[in-house]
Amino acid sequence: MSRVRDQGLWDFWFDVVRNLFGWFRAVGQEFRTRRGRFLVTALPMLWLGLFFLVPFLIVLKISFAQAVFGQAPPYTPLVETAADGAASLRLHVSNYAMLLSDPLYVSAYLKSLLFASVSTVFCLLLGYPIAYGIARSGPMARLLLLVLVILPFWTSSLLRTYALIGILKANGLLAQALSAVGLAGPDFALLHTDTAVYIGIVYNYLPFMILPLTATLMRLDFTLLEAAEDLGAKPWHAFLRVTLPLSMPGIIAGALLVFIPAVGEFVIPDILGGPDALTIGRVLWIEFFTNRDWPLAAAVTIAMLVLIVLPTLLFEYYENKRNQREADA
Repeated sequence: MSRVRDQGLWDFWFDVVRNLFGWFRAVGQEFRTRRGRFLVTALPMLWLGLFFLVPFLIVLKISFAQAVFGQAPPYTPLVETAADGAASLRLHVSNYAMLLSDPLYVSAYLKSLLFASVSTVFCLLLGYPIAYGIARSGPMARLLLLVLVILPFWTSSLLRTYALIGILKANGLLAQALSAVGLAGPDFALLHTDTAVYIGIVYNYLPFMILPLTATLMRLDFTLLEAAEDLGAKPWHAFLRVTLPLSMPGIIAGALLVFIPAVGEFVIPDILGGPDALTIGRVLWIEFFTNRDWPLAAAVTIAMLVLIVLPTLLFEYYENKRNQREADA
C-alpha cells in the first residue's frame, strides 16, 4: 500500500517538473516572436518609468512650487482653484533663479564639478596601470587580483570613509609615518581639507575605474603591440598609438562610473572635508532636512541631474560615432 502511495507521489512530482519544462519552453518560443521581444524590452522600460521617471516628475513638480513652512507638505500646490471653481497653474521659477544668482549655490556646483573631475583623473592615473597589470596576468593571478579589487565592496563605504579619519587626523597613522622619517611633525593633519576629500573619493571609487578598464584591456589583442615593436615603435609610442585608443571605451565607462556619483557625493565631503568643502550634495541635505525648503532642494536636484546626464549623453554620442566609423570601415 505504501509502495503504491510512493509511486503516485513520484508520478505527481514528475508531472510537475514536466509541466514546468513545457512552460519554460513555451515562454522561450514566445520570446522569439515579435510580441515576445516587445515584452522583453517593455518590462525594463516599465521598471524605469515607475522608479525613475515618476519620481523625477514629482521632484520636477515640487521644484516649481513655493516653500510654505508649518504645513505638510511644506510647499504650495501648482494648481490652485478659485472660489468660482476656475483652476489656475502657478509656476514659480524663483528657485532656479536663486541657483544662478546666489554665489553659494554657484560655488557649490563648481566645487562639486572640481572634486568629481580631479578625482576622476586621479582614479584613471592610478587605475590604468592596475587594470593593465591585471589584464596581462595569468588566470589564477588575475582572479586573485580581481578579488582584491572587489574586496573593499564587502564593507560599507561609510565605514571605509570613517576609517580614513584615523589615518588623516592629527597624530594619525599618516602623521606618525611622516614624522618617523622627518618629513612632518606629529601635528600634521589632512583631515577637514580638500585633499582629504580627494583621497576619500579616489579611495572609494577607484574599483569603479579598474573593473571596466580591466574588461576592455582583457579583450585587447596584445599581438598588436608585438607587431608595433617589430615595426620599430618604442614601447611608449606603441602604447599611445595602439593600447590607449583601443582602451578608450573602458576609460570613458570608468570615468562615467566615477564622475557621475562623485558629483552628488555627500558623505565623503561631510566627513572628511572642512567648512569650505560645500558640495551640491551637502547643499541638498541642508535645504531638505535643515531648512525644510523642499522646492529649493528639488531645484538643486534637477540641476544636479542635468550635470549628470550631460556627460552620459556625450558618451552615447561618442559611442555612436565610433560604431558608425567601425561599420563604415
